[in-house]
Amino acid sequence: MAKKRVVVGMSGGVDSSVAAYLLKEQGYEVIGATMQIWQGQERQTQEENGGCCGQSAVEDARRVAQQLEIPHYVMNFKEEFKDRVIDYFVEEYLAGRTPNPCIACNRYVKWESMLRRSLQIGADYIATGHYARIAVTPEGRYAVRSSVTAKKDQTYALYNLTQEQLAHTLMPVGEYTKDRIRSIAAEAGLTVAEKPDSQEICFIPDHDHAAYIEREAGRRVPGSGNFVTVDGQILGKHQGITHYTIGQRKGLNLAMGRPVFVIEIRPETDEVVIGEAEDVYGDTLYCDQINYMGMADLPYPREVFAKIRYAHGGERCRIEKVAEDVIKCSFHKPVRAITPGQAVVFYEEGYVLGGGCIRRKQ
Repeated sequence: MAKKRVVVGMSGGVDSSVAAYLLKEQGYEVIGATMQIWQGQERQTQEENGGCCGQSAVEDARRVAQQLEIPHYVMNFKEEFKDRVIDYFVEEYLAGRTPNPCIACNRYVKWESMLRRSLQIGADYIATGHYARIAVTPEGRYAVRSSVTAKKDQTYALYNLTQEQLAHTLMPVGEYTKDRIRSIAAEAGLTVAEKPDSQEICFIPDHDHAAYIEREAGRRVPGSGNFVTVDGQILGKHQGITHYTIGQRKGLNLAMGRPVFVIEIRPETDEVVIGEAEDVYGDTLYCDQINYMGMADLPYPREVFAKIRYAHGGERCRIEKVAEDVIKCSFHKPVRAITPGQAVVFYEEGYVLGGGCIRRKQ
């Protein structure tokens, strides 16, 4: 019987490298592939700041592939990344929202584009180094399941994957803790065993997202506007709405004599609304662009566990469909910084039921 062929998305880091190693040990025919997404920056910039997909990542992945004696290819997804991730990121900030580029990259580049390319070369699956697992629910649907380590769990950023994508995906790293993954890498003699994890947004080398948006959007970037209270009192001038996000306290430069926070961004008037700590909390949100994963639909209200950002610990809530593509989430306890543009992800017994894009809080 022929071995199943799997293309492993190798970022040059320890997680994806061990994913390739584990799958080879399990008897798969493994092919390594690294995405090329950088938009023409100088080689030195890529090497210094390449994150998960820069030139240094390509070279690290190639070295690991040589160690594992598997073929390695570089797949060019520059166009898809520009369209689906960079342009989306910029437009969301201009609209006063706070996007999550990793979710967009996972759905449209790492899966949609890489899976299509992999199937074209005869692969049965793609695989990544995400800390998550894939399971089939009692209803027969594919769903992302929490990894064995809550500390590294990455299911939140994977909620938008489709049934077709999940059916062709393997995630071997989800069965291990990070420490165990590093020890497996060391035992296998992989050169990346102690390589630090990549941080921040991979396509913004200096981590200054506002400056990046200004470079990309040019004249369309809104200039300075007013900090205001909820009732419209002007408190001072801000640098431009792309510099702020909901819940932000630092960098406001407002002499209020007490901590104050961003509680709303109004792109139509270029206003940033300032409030007290308690104003940052809310118990109701509305989301759209729903992706149903562990559940096929939401025909009635349902009690679930929900996360409103990657680092959110989660809270119980009641979800109900109020329009064809709109779900209302009512939390049992107020949650901090409900942020338009971020995702809300629904869980039940460790499985991702689905999720959507936060549009507003009530």
